[in-house]
Amino acid sequence: MGKIDKYRSVIVELMQYLADIRTNRKDVETQFNVDKNDQHYQLVNVGWMNGKRIYGCFLHVDIKEDGKVWIQHDGTDIGVAAIFVEKGIPKTDIVLGFQPQELRKFTDFAIN
Repeated sequence: MGKIDKYRSVIVELMQYLADIRTNRKDVETQFNVDKNDQHYQLVNVGWMNGKRIYGCFLHVDIKEDGKVWIQHDGTDIGVAAIFVEKGIPKTDIVLGFQPQELRKFTDFAIN
């Protein structure tokens, strides 16, 4: 299994798990959106709660052509970057895309 295939497997496994545990809510659906051609992965909440519309992406991850995993948005409270590291993706291949580039150099993760 190549690097990108391994990373894709880790991302899909975690995101499918998160989607599955969130689907037990009555009026809010968690959708796992996958664009396999361009390597985009998103978890989105859609529905209604207490008369208010719920819509929003709470996790967005991309795999770039160079094999880097870009966490574009992490609205979870679990810290997906740490889980990716635990699952075998090295910090040097994870970019915290939600941080400005000038701040990424102060982390142990890739700058870009």
